[in-house]
Amino acid sequence: MKLDPFYLIVDSAAWIERLVPLGLKLVQLRIKTMHEAGLRTEIRKAKALCARHRCQLIVNDHWRLAIEEGCDFVHLGQEDLRTADLARIRAAGVGLGLSTHDHLELETAKAAEPDYIALGPIYPTILKKMKWAPQGVERISAWKRRVAPIPLVAIGGLNPDRLDGVFAAGADSAAVVTDITLNADPEARARKWIEKTDQWR
Repeated sequence: MKLDPFYLIVDSAAWIERLVPLGLKLVQLRIKTMHEAGLRTEIRKAKALCARHRCQLIVNDHWRLAIEEGCDFVHLGQEDLRTADLARIRAAGVGLGLSTHDHLELETAKAAEPDYIALGPIYPTILKKMKWAPQGVERISAWKRRVAPIPLVAIGGLNPDRLDGVFAAGADSAAVVTDITLNADPEARARKWIEKTDQWR
């Protein structure tokens, strides 16, 4: 499969409503704490918006809801991977993305035969506290050699100025959260990402 090189991660359907119409083709809805009814509502809104704009929707963690709501993908961390029913996810035709941070996690991820693998953090990130040091772009090349032909997503501390190095190192897609959502003008910043990643499509 081929992933769009611009992989946006947001925590609400409201963000999707704001940014996906600008031309995004791949977005992850990442909501960590919300009751199931609220989650289902957010996923349904996000899915309808993405369908309208021909954008693939990835749901973070909540694989049962992703199956029930007919989403394109589910993204799991290593802890969620241990408890998820991969056979059910596959049977439902839902794509699978997995996070990795070290060699052991990479081997665990590869054994699950996902549709893509994410590596992070590439650079220091403020999104969440990490026990892993920044990986650096050199690790992207090492990971790509080990995962190919599975697409590789780079995440953590990315911005438009760092994208050339990330893609040159072998990443297929670059994921972003705070560089856009904390920007004073998120729409303008998203357009900058679209412009910068166009050459990698």
